[in-house]
Amino acid sequence: MKPAQIFQHYIWIINTLSLHGRMTFEELKRQWVHDEVADGNPLSRTSFNRHRDAILSMFGIIIECEPKTYCYYISNPENLGDGSVGRWLYSTLAVHGVLADSTAINDRLVLESVPAGEAFLSTIIEAIKGNRQLRIGYQKFGAESYKKTVCPYALKLFRRRWYLLACTTENQMRLYALDRMYSVVMIDERFSMPADFSPQAYFSEYYGVLTVNEPMAHVVVRAYGNKSDYLRTLPLHHSQCELESTPSYTDFSFDIRPTADFIGELLSHGDGIEVLHPDSLRQKMRKIIADNLKRY
Repeated sequence: MKPAQIFQHYIWIINTLSLHGRMTFEELKRQWVHDEVADGNPLSRTSFNRHRDAILSMFGIIIECEPKTYCYYISNPENLGDGSVGRWLYSTLAVHGVLADSTAINDRLVLESVPAGEAFLSTIIEAIKGNRQLRIGYQKFGAESYKKTVCPYALKLFRRRWYLLACTTENQMRLYALDRMYSVVMIDERFSMPADFSPQAYFSEYYGVLTVNEPMAHVVVRAYGNKSDYLRTLPLHHSQCELESTPSYTDFSFDIRPTADFIGELLSHGDGIEVLHPDSLRQKMRKIIADNLKRY
């Protein structure tokens, strides 16, 4: 069986249990045949158990069986939450399966370029798994190249670029874009992650990858027209809340550190989004727009 077909089986099991909540094995078998998952061939218990193990290993999703009812269910649905690795892998494989069955219309599918910096991805992931230090060669735009030994803490994907969050030998947190690395070597020295460190918590107060010491702010923006629906269906940040809605606009709030990444995102919506509060951010937006206007 092709890998794409196996992945589709995993996706079907996750989708079906997410939709129905709890199902016996017999109910799963009937639904499997009804949906023609394997060209009408039945689902064996051996295959199902093998798929359960693979789903746990690949997505971190636990499928348990209730002893009294013999119903199967996903016991940790939070692993498919936004921003989780499980969710990213799940979405990627779901799309991969669809595209694998769509080779006849390749010329009618328009895709974005793959994320930059994939060349060193496997080495970095291996170092993260083994808590091994890395010796990286790095060159910022418009700066001299250098080599640095770092402790790799986490990876973050943002706007089709991979970034490595690492602790330097000077005990400083730094972010390195993988596409600016010209060499990556895993060395023998190991490191210990602080027990209370969470990459998700580290980035939680920011939008994007810039984590400069910008003060926290309660930001209120007004979205006009269909920009309201854009923000509803694709929130910019986990703190986003809808405050008020009218036929012509909707106000949203964010508790966030408004770095250049967040400001750039707001500006990308043009006149569809207006910053109402705080006034300091409103004035900063006004200055950026005025400076841009001078170029035209």
